[in-house]
Amino acid sequence: MLTETKTNGSNFFSSGLRQKVDQLMNILWAGGVNNPMDSIEQCSYLLFLRLLTEKDETLAALDKKYQRIFSGKWSRFAWGNFVTLTGDSLFNAVRDAIEHLHELPGLSETGRTLFSRSTLKIYDRPTLRAVIQAIHEMDLAAHDGIDFKGDMYEYLLSKLAASGTNGQFRTPRHIIDLIVALVNPQPNQRICDPACGTAGFLISAFTHILRQKTKPADLKRGICDGALLKPAQWKFLEEQAITGFDNDANMVKIAILNLYLHQLEKAHIEMMNPLTIGFAGNYPGKLYDCILANPPFSGKVQDESILADLNYQLNTRATELLFLKWFIDHLAPGGHAGVIVPNGVLFGSTNAARTVRKILLDECDLQAVVTMPSGIFKPYASVATAILIFQKNGPTKSVWFYEMTADGYSLSDSRTSVNENDIPDILQKWPNREEGIHSFKVSREEMAEYDDVLTPGRYREKYAEMVDHNTPVEIIADILKSEEQITKMLHVLQKQLAHK
Repeated sequence: MLTETKTNGSNFFSSGLRQKVDQLMNILWAGGVNNPMDSIEQCSYLLFLRLLTEKDETLAALDKKYQRIFSGKWSRFAWGNFVTLTGDSLFNAVRDAIEHLHELPGLSETGRTLFSRSTLKIYDRPTLRAVIQAIHEMDLAAHDGIDFKGDMYEYLLSKLAASGTNGQFRTPRHIIDLIVALVNPQPNQRICDPACGTAGFLISAFTHILRQKTKPADLKRGICDGALLKPAQWKFLEEQAITGFDNDANMVKIAILNLYLHQLEKAHIEMMNPLTIGFAGNYPGKLYDCILANPPFSGKVQDESILADLNYQLNTRATELLFLKWFIDHLAPGGHAGVIVPNGVLFGSTNAARTVRKILLDECDLQAVVTMPSGIFKPYASVATAILIFQKNGPTKSVWFYEMTADGYSLSDSRTSVNENDIPDILQKWPNREEGIHSFKVSREEMAEYDDVLTPGRYREKYAEMVDHNTPVEIIADILKSEEQITKMLHVLQKQLAHK
C-alpha cells in the first residue's frame, strides 16, 4: 500500500520517486521495450544490482572482516562501474553482469533465484544508459524513518496494464488490504499465498503485522516499523513466516524483489504449481496458519498432472475448485484463510462444486462470503467474484453474507475514484457480524436445504423487511371515499361549465 501519511510534508507522492518511475517507463517505451512485464523485469535486475552493491559497501564499512560480494574478478559487476560507461562497453558490461550474477559467491538464495536464466533486453545503447542514469539518480534512502523503496516498486508494478495468461491479473491493492484486515494475520503465524503473483497479499500481511506492532505515536507520523515486535518474532517474520508459490517465472522474480524491498529478503518464494507438484513427504505437507490468495480462475489442469490426494474427492480439472480444496487441506488447525473465488464456485451444480462447498462447510468455519461487483477487476476482466473468509475449526454454524455494491472506484474500465464505498461499512460490521442493508446471517441448516449454495440472493428474501398493509375492508373504504371526492369535484366542474 503506497505511503500517504505525511511527515513534515514528506510522503511517497511528494518524494519525487513517482515522477522518476514515470520517467523510467517512458524511457524504456521510447527505446523499444514496449511490454510492461519486460520493462519491470529489466528495472528489477538493475534495481537489485544497485541495492546489493550499496548493501555490500555499507557492510564492508561497518566490519573490516566482512567478505565483500563484489571483490576480485566479481568487482566488475558492482553498480558504480556501469554509471560511467556508454555504448557497447556499457551494454556488454551490463549483459555480462545480469547473465552471470547468479554465480556470485555469497549471493543469497533470493539473488540466485532472481537472476536465474536472466538476460538483458534493453538493446538500444542510449536507452540503456538513460535507464542506468535514471535508476542511479533515484533517492532510495530512508527519510525521517520512512523507507519509500517498497512504495516505489509497488508503483512500478501498477504499470502492468495487461493481464497474464490463464486468468491471472493483479488484485487491486485496496481489495487485498480488505481481505488481510478481515483475516487479521498475527506475529508467529506462517503465511502462504500459493498463487502469489507480485506478492501483494504477502506484503500486505507483513505490513498489517508491522502496523499492529508499531507505537501509535509513530503511526501518526507515518512510520510503520514494528518496533514493538520481540527479537524472536522479528526473526520468525523475516525468515520463516512468508511463503509464496507461482508457476510464472517472471512473477516469481518480481515477487522476490518486491519482498526484498519490503525487508523480506529471506522470504521463501518458489516457482511451482501447487496443484501438480507435491511437497516433501505425504500430501498435504507443510500447513499454514494463514492463507491469502486470488488464484487463477480459468484454465483446466491436465488430469495426469493433478495431485491424486488433492483431487480424489472432486475429480475435476477446474483450477478454482482445486485451489479451494488446496486451501482447506493446507490450513493448520485454527488457521484462517481469505481468498477470492469466481461466483461460479458459490452456486455451481457440478458434483465437484457441490462437493467442495460441502467440504468447506463441514471441515471449516465459513465465517463470511463477501460478494463483489463484476467491475472490480476492470480493465483486466469483468468476472464476478466473491471473498471467502474461513477458519480450520469447523464445522460451520452460520455464514455472514455481505453484498458489496461499491469499492470506492467506478466499475468502468477507467476505475476512477468515486464517493460510493462499502469497504468501511464491511470493516465496521465485521467484528460482530452485524446485519444491515447489505449484510445478513444464514444458518448452516438453511444452506443445507439449498444444496449449500453460497449466493446471498438465494437467502435474501428471508430477511426482507416486513411491511404492514391495510386490510381488504380498509382498502375498499379508501377507494369508496376517493370516488366520493371525485364525484363531488365533477359536480362542481359541471356547474361551472353550465354557467358559461
